[in-house]
Amino acid sequence: QVTLHAGAELDARRVKQYTLTLWASCPGEDEVEERLFVWVMAGQVLRCDAPFASAGGDVVQVLADVAPRTPLYVVLPQPLGGLTVPTLLPLPVSLQFRLRNQDTPLVLTRQGLVLAPADGFNPSKDTQTFRLEIEVMDRHGHNCSGTVRVEVLPSRRPRVTFLEPQRAVMVPEGIGPLEVVTQVHASGDNVRYAILAPTAPTLFTIDEVTGEIRSTCQLEVAHARLLVRAYNALHPTDHATTMLNITVQGTGLRAPSCVPALSMSQVPETVSPGSTLVTLRCTDPTGANGSLHYALEGPPASRSRFCMEGPRLQVNTTLDYDSEAVAAVGFQFTATIVVTAGGQPPRSTHVPVLVTVTPVNEFTPVCPSGATFTVPETAAFGSTVGRVAGTDRDYPLDSLEYSLEGGPGPTQPFSIDTCTGEIRVVGPLDSQRHKSYRLTVRLTDTRNDLDPAKRQSCLCDVAVHLQAVPDQAPVCTPEVQELWIVARSGGRQPVTRLACQGSPDGAVLAYAIAGGNEDGRFQLEGNTLFYLPSDLAEPRTFVLLVEVWGGPGVPRRSTMVALVVHVTPRSTPVPPSTTTRRTTLRKEPLVVTRTEAAWHPPAWFVAVLTVSGALLLATLGCVARSLLCR
Repeated sequence: QVTLHAGAELDARRVKQYTLTLWASCPGEDEVEERLFVWVMAGQVLRCDAPFASAGGDVVQVLADVAPRTPLYVVLPQPLGGLTVPTLLPLPVSLQFRLRNQDTPLVLTRQGLVLAPADGFNPSKDTQTFRLEIEVMDRHGHNCSGTVRVEVLPSRRPRVTFLEPQRAVMVPEGIGPLEVVTQVHASGDNVRYAILAPTAPTLFTIDEVTGEIRSTCQLEVAHARLLVRAYNALHPTDHATTMLNITVQGTGLRAPSCVPALSMSQVPETVSPGSTLVTLRCTDPTGANGSLHYALEGPPASRSRFCMEGPRLQVNTTLDYDSEAVAAVGFQFTATIVVTAGGQPPRSTHVPVLVTVTPVNEFTPVCPSGATFTVPETAAFGSTVGRVAGTDRDYPLDSLEYSLEGGPGPTQPFSIDTCTGEIRVVGPLDSQRHKSYRLTVRLTDTRNDLDPAKRQSCLCDVAVHLQAVPDQAPVCTPEVQELWIVARSGGRQPVTRLACQGSPDGAVLAYAIAGGNEDGRFQLEGNTLFYLPSDLAEPRTFVLLVEVWGGPGVPRRSTMVALVVHVTPRSTPVPPSTTTRRTTLRKEPLVVTRTEAAWHPPAWFVAVLTVSGALLLATLGCVARSLLCR
C-alpha cells in the first residue's frame, strides 16, 4: 500500500511525474524490483491574460469632466485562459472581486465594474493617475489578479471663470423694486448664476441666465455682501465665485468711500507682530477727511490677533500655523473694518477683511528612540519587520516620507514604505552570515510649507536582528502507525509514544492533535498519546493527525504523523491471537501498566493490634461470667 505523505503538496507546474522503485522478497526466493510511475495532472485554474495581468497592467484614459459613478472598466476573467476586456457585459455570479489597495477614490462593484468617484474627478489642469490592484476569485478558490491604471486627462472645454474675484458696488437710495443694480459676468459654457450667501437674500435677487442683480424692494441706506456663484449647468462641479460689496448710499448724507472695498491678505505664519497688512485710503464726501474713525469688528479670535493703527491693519500677535486654535478656524481670519465719519447722524462704511495664514517649515523631523526590531530568518517576502514612527511638529503633524539610504540589495534585503514607515523583507535572510543589519532611514517632511521645495530631513539608525530558526522540520519514525487497544474502565490508558527528532541544537518539540479527535477521546501529553475511558459499545477505528514542530519560526516548520487506532470495548470478544494480520505499517510496542493495591503494616502495629484484641476478649469473658452468676 503506497500512501501520500501527510504534509505533501502536489504542483503539476513544477513536477509532473514521480518514479518510485519498489523491492519485494520472500524467504528463500529472489528479490523482485519494479517501478511505479505517478503522474500529476493539472487541475482547472482561473487565469488572467495580458494586458490586465501584465506587469504594467491595463490602461484606461478618461476626461476629468466625466459624470460621477460612470462605468470606466469591467474585469471579465474566464476559467481557462482568462480574458479581461473594457466592455459592459453580464458577469458570472460565482466570481468575487476584491480591491487590494484602498487609496483610490474609484469604486469597484461586486460585478467587477470600475466606476468614477461619487463626487466626480478633481478638475485639475494636470493628468491624474489612479492605480487599482484587483483580485478575482471563483467559488472553487481559484484566483488571479491584475492591475488597471486609470489616467484622468484634463477637460478640453473652457472653465467657468470670473474676471474679478471681488467688486464694490455703490448705488443711491430710492431705487425701486426689480430695478437692475449691477450685473456679473463669467466666462465658460452653459453658465448659470446663483446667490450663495446670504442663503435667503432679502434685498437682491439674481437672474439665473443673464447674471443681472435686481432689487427686491425700495432700497434704503444699507450695506450688503453677496457671494455669487457661476457654474456650468451640464457640469455643476465646474464653478467659480465672486464677492460683491453693495453699499446703498443716502442722497443727502453719503458714507465715506474706501479703497480697497474688500481686503484679502495672505501672510506666512512667521510674520512679526506690528507688520501692516493693508492701508485703507478713505475719503469723506463732505471733505472732512480728518474726522474719520477706524475700528475693527469681528470674532474674538480675529480681534485678538489684529488691530487698527489709524487706517492701517496690523498684526497684533504671532500667527502660529501649527497651533490648534489657528487650525480650528481653517487658517483663515475674518473681520470687518468700520470707517465712521463725524456728524449727525454718524456715517459709516464697512470693509470686509480676510486674512489667510500660510505654513512655514520651521522644525526638523525627529527620529524615534530605540528603533530596534527582531525578525526570524525564515520570514517570507513582504513580511513586516517593524515601523519607524518619526515625528514632526509642523502642521500637519507627522506628515513624513520615509526612504532607505542605499536602497534594497544583497547587503540590505529590506525596503520601507514611503508613507507608513513600515520595514518589510524583500530578500533572503541568513543568520549565519549576518546576525543583524544596521539600516539608515531618512525622514523627510511633506506639505509643511507653501513652497514644496522647502523640505527638511534627518537620518535615523535602525537595527534589525535576525532570529535563528531550525533549518529542517522534525523527523518522526514511523510517520504512519496502526494500533489496537482494548478499552478498560478506570483512568486513562496510554496508547503509544511518538519517536521524533528535531534540530541538532536539541530544541524541545511540541505536539498537538490536528484532526480526527472531534469526540475528545484522546489526549496528548508531550509525545505520549492517551485514550480516555468512555461508554464505547462497539469496536471503532479512529484516524488521528498529530502535528509535531519545533522552534518559534514563521512560517512554522512541522511534520504530520498519522495514527490509525482500533479501539475494542472490554465486553467485545477479542479475535484469537493466532489470527494473522497483514499490514505494511510499522507497529510501536504497546505498554500497558496495571496497578494493584496492597497494604503491608509495620510489626509494632501488628503487636499492638494483637494485645488489644486479647484484652477485649478477656473483658467480654468477665462480663459474660458475671451475668451468668446473677
